[in-house]
Amino acid sequence: MRIGFGYDSHRFAEGRRLLLGGVEVTYEKGLLGHSDADALVHADTDPRLKGISSLVILKRAAEMAIHRGYAVSNVDSTVILEKPRLAPFIEEMRRNIAKVLGTEPSRVNVKAKTNETMGFIGRGEGIAAFAVVTLARAGADEVA
Repeated sequence: MRIGFGYDSHRFAEGRRLLLGGVEVTYEKGLLGHSDADALVHADTDPRLKGISSLVILKRAAEMAIHRGYAVSNVDSTVILEKPRLAPFIEEMRRNIAKVLGTEPSRVNVKAKTNETMGFIGRGEGIAAFAVVTLARAGADEVA
């Protein structure tokens, strides 16, 4: 078994779409970043990925794990932001992430929390996202 922990943060920016978990979230601002700035799905600074869909990047990561004999066992993620409310979008995010990772939506958890108006998140300047992913050897009981 392998466990990975990820963190990403992005500033809000005018004139951009807000994409999280491959879902366009209705909001007045989007996130600034190299690719589509989907902080829930990946973190990178590779200039070659400018404008690329974050789901494509996630798919590549999943393919690398599969090539090494692993499959996704579980994903647990948290997005921290004051606005907008993500509850209406979370199920679609879970389905998108699960599909790209080749697993069931029941193995993908997405939560949204506020920062209680503290710090850059509390001031509405941006968001942060955390994720923990477990990988198990393909065919192991944990994956089945």
